[in-house]
Amino acid sequence: MSDGLKNARNVAIVLAIAAAVYFIPGGGRVASTFEAALWVAFGLGVGYLGVRLYREHRVSIYGLGDRYRGLLYGAAALGVFEYMVRARMWRTGVGTIAWLVLAGLAVYSLLSVFRRSRAY
Repeated sequence: MSDGLKNARNVAIVLAIAAAVYFIPGGGRVASTFEAALWVAFGLGVGYLGVRLYREHRVSIYGLGDRYRGLLYGAAALGVFEYMVRARMWRTGVGTIAWLVLAGLAVYSLLSVFRRSRAY
């Protein structure tokens, strides 16, 4: 089978699945459930990546000292917090400005930690 026919077949399969989700009663609910399952799997993958990176760089992280290690963890927590509340904060002008200030603070903290890690 040529590449053109394979691509056409794959497009037809995707369109058939999309039509089934749109036209079959309850298809949207199944799609939402599948989407939620994919997001959970993605979150687990990111968490596993974080654990792996921590385990591989544990000595370097502890070598930063308490102050910079605290900055690193605080910036990571602030990044997660900002991701979770971005929709609510972006509804108002003051919230948007506060979100940008907090994002700048997180980036500045990460840059300080990066500079400290490269100082030796």
